[in-house]
Amino acid sequence: DLLKNKKLNAIVTTGPTKEYIDPIRFISNESSGKQGYEIALELSRMGIKTTLISGPTKLTYSSDIKVKKVISGNEMLAAVKKKLPIHIAVCVAAVSDFKPVSIKKNKIKKDYKISEIKIENNADILDFLGKSNRYKPKLLVGFAAESENLIQNSFKKMKSKFCDIIIANDISKKDVGFNSDFNEVIIIDKNGKVHKIRKNSKRFIASIIAKKIADTFLLNEKKFN
Repeated sequence: DLLKNKKLNAIVTTGPTKEYIDPIRFISNESSGKQGYEIALELSRMGIKTTLISGPTKLTYSSDIKVKKVISGNEMLAAVKKKLPIHIAVCVAAVSDFKPVSIKKNKIKKDYKISEIKIENNADILDFLGKSNRYKPKLLVGFAAESENLIQNSFKKMKSKFCDIIIANDISKKDVGFNSDFNEVIIIDKNGKVHKIRKNSKRFIASIIAKKIADTFLLNEKKFN
């Protein structure tokens, strides 16, 4: 209830992005968007005005939250920028790290003898928010999908992207995470406190993450006031 009176707003990014090579082919990944969607619903239930910025997913979104649909990483970044300034930003989306340097106007034909596709780095939304002097959210939460040295790599990412909380996902586990209804995460905060949540539904995990976000936000407010 403390949060309801504060009139807070939040954005959550979710899902994959599609980076088109030609009109029908693209670079993407297996993200279902479920975890970010569930987090947005939880924040909204807490009385935080939440917008979900979602890449292409198969989800049916609840009318309880505002949803902005995007396709590419650049579109996602533009949608995030439109929402700033913001109290809380939760970057769950699996934005494709790479995008083709140019998009072919027509479908690349088989006999075109294409030997390589030139790629470049895509927009890094978490990095943009963390380093923004003008628009850094009061609370910035990132996700780290790692296949080795989970805690170490995630902690490094939290520091380099100036996050307050990082959620570590072990992508080497086949029955959780991407494209599953279940997840298993480790929540790491700035003080190095590590909280492991064993395999559970993404909805349950979202409720714990949302509670951590609310508690951290209130704690930070207390510190600064």
